[in-house]
Amino acid sequence: MNDKSFKKYVGISIPKIDDLSLACGTARYTSDYAIGVRGLLHLAFAYSDVPHAKITNIDVSEAFSVSGVVDIFTYENTPKTLYTTAGQGYPEPSPYDTRMFNQIVRYVREPIAAVLAESWDTAERAAKKIKAEFEPLTALFDPEEAMNDGAPKIHGGDDHVKLPVTYKPDRNIAGEVDFSYGNVIAAFNNAELTEEATYTTHCESHCAMEPHSAVALFDERGRLVIYATTQVPFHARRSIARITGIPAHKIRVIKPRLGGGFGSKQEIILEPYVAFAAWKHQRPVRCELRRKDVITMSRMRHQMHIHIRSAFDAEGKINALDMNDLMNSGAYGSHALTVLSNAASKVLPLFNKIENVNFTGYSVYTNLPTGGAYRGSGATQGFFALNQHIDTICRRLKLDMPEYVKEWHIKEGETSAVFEEVGEGTEGVDQVIKSCKLSQCIDIGVEKISWKEKRNKRERCGDWVRGVGMAVSMQGSAIPMVDMASAAIKMQDDGSCQLYVGATDTGTGSDTVLAQIAAETLQIPVEKVLVLSSDTDLTPFDTGAYASSTTYLSGSAVMKAALDLADQIRKAAALMLECPASEIHLQDGCAVSDAGSGVKISYAKIASDSFYSNNQRQLQAVASAVASESPAPFAAQFAEVAVDVRKGRVKVIKFVSVVDCGQAINPNLAEGQIHGAVLNGISWTLNEHHIFDNNGSITTNSLWDYKIPTIPDVPEMQVIIVPSYEPSGPYGAKSVSEVAINGPAPAIANAIFDAIGVRLYDLPFTPEKVWKAIKIKVN
Repeated sequence: MNDKSFKKYVGISIPKIDDLSLACGTARYTSDYAIGVRGLLHLAFAYSDVPHAKITNIDVSEAFSVSGVVDIFTYENTPKTLYTTAGQGYPEPSPYDTRMFNQIVRYVREPIAAVLAESWDTAERAAKKIKAEFEPLTALFDPEEAMNDGAPKIHGGDDHVKLPVTYKPDRNIAGEVDFSYGNVIAAFNNAELTEEATYTTHCESHCAMEPHSAVALFDERGRLVIYATTQVPFHARRSIARITGIPAHKIRVIKPRLGGGFGSKQEIILEPYVAFAAWKHQRPVRCELRRKDVITMSRMRHQMHIHIRSAFDAEGKINALDMNDLMNSGAYGSHALTVLSNAASKVLPLFNKIENVNFTGYSVYTNLPTGGAYRGSGATQGFFALNQHIDTICRRLKLDMPEYVKEWHIKEGETSAVFEEVGEGTEGVDQVIKSCKLSQCIDIGVEKISWKEKRNKRERCGDWVRGVGMAVSMQGSAIPMVDMASAAIKMQDDGSCQLYVGATDTGTGSDTVLAQIAAETLQIPVEKVLVLSSDTDLTPFDTGAYASSTTYLSGSAVMKAALDLADQIRKAAALMLECPASEIHLQDGCAVSDAGSGVKISYAKIASDSFYSNNQRQLQAVASAVASESPAPFAAQFAEVAVDVRKGRVKVIKFVSVVDCGQAINPNLAEGQIHGAVLNGISWTLNEHHIFDNNGSITTNSLWDYKIPTIPDVPEMQVIIVPSYEPSGPYGAKSVSEVAINGPAPAIANAIFDAIGVRLYDLPFTPEKVWKAIKIKVN
């Protein structure tokens, strides 16, 4: 499928095709499509102020008395259809455990009603006048307590799963993963040495620049057109129809420019509400969440407790590994199984030579806001624990961690039993690693961070002590045997091509990358590939932008379609040149004869001939790609930190990321993804921290209280991409968007230990926690 002899448009850092429109402010985001719309209505929510209760009465009379209120929706007058907000394949592996409005509320600021009004201000004012009476139910905030015998049940009744996966609402278990191979018990019984620890990660908000928004309009034929901040437009369309009862053929979903997603917009949050309200009143409707409601009502990274126990010998060979994960799903089970699965499936294969492995994981309902997909999606939590565990073993045995990892990590031509045991909320798929340059990544990182010069040196300047640490990780590229992408491409009469892709550009530049793949295959300039994406009416199906799938899977579909079109171009040129198609190659927008004369015909002339000659037809192609495997990108990441031993402050001085993502189609865009992921990971490690009160309410529900990084927080960052070639990917490419978020937390933790000899197990590393750990060590 792939040819290594390219270099014209692939592997080149061209500007994003939408750069100018973004810079000039002409790019249109979801809420822009509500500007100037006649008769526009606005939707605003009323929220619960209790964490767990049954609504016994909801009084909307005062709200209805507000001038400009058109309608009010509650559990009493909206569809009772159960669904999952999680967008991933179909049937989804997540439980169907929510409705548009639930009579039982399960977390503070869960929507209990929505006001439809002539203005947003009116809708918000009226929403505050809705009065609900509750029958309190016992709230559970600790997942361990929620699993206890006799604990109150958060879910039950008709809640169910569509797939044959474990779902135990009677024990508050939203998802479960359990597998074992080898003989773990015997390996521990015969162990020379063991190591055991528990690591805790915290929840995190996505903080995408654009808040969740949806606008429902009507076209001239009365069909519903929904503009939405979504990563999964086709899933949104299917879900809207099922939830509201509106016929699917009457619904069109369009994803315009998107101001970031990171997994938060892989959920169906606002779309059913605007669709239902618009359809009922036959008027356009807009809804946009304020930041505090994005934080509580959308999704966040799952909290997780990871317990690891290992058995190893004096040379460092790990003979057995036992990992137990307990994940806080929050009030609903969105991605409860998939994220938990990734904590095993994306993590454990990295050290594939461990012969005896046991993994047990539970995703547990509580009365906190709901967890969901977030960049790294379970692997980030798992690698935080595993990398610290490996560092601990290396220090006990006085081994060099870079050399240790190089000896024991998975390599090209190897597999892991984990691949077949578990997938991403599905059964696993047996696969062999075909591209892996992790050892080279480690060597480069060791040099760039000055590992040998700085490790174990504990250089001190006043109260500040320096140290270095490392972490390694892998991820995946799409979900095998689940994800599918399609592309269509047609030639225009000037020789340019229109590329239609269902893939969703979330701001990553995927439209540009897919245009480069088409341009390389057809040998035309990228500016002659006109991309239309993410429109359920006009573009072919794509499962969506998640699981690091777009470059690898959607790119494969684009390449297949472009190869088909290229073949048609050669055949059309062959008729015009009166020679076999096999003797024609494509170059610089022309079909060129391989004969000595080298006669060439431009694509414009070929297209014109195809449109208007006796061989009239449209040169076009459509293709689909299904992931049969999920090739892993790899990262070696190194941190240099300084720790203030008097105040507990931690500064990241330098961070180096060396990444194998196959052939980077657009190196600048790939590096940008790595930079963003690293800064995201550093902030999660040191700054971002939600605080809940005794009622389970988030007190850090604004960007004033919830600390995300600003320019002064950015350390020196160095990114190096190590080329490899993935045979199953388009032009050797595999994913890059998630893998680099997995290393910052453990690399920083290991660097802190290198600096002050204190092991930190509980994220985030706030000054208070670091200071207390230092005091414990001293005492």
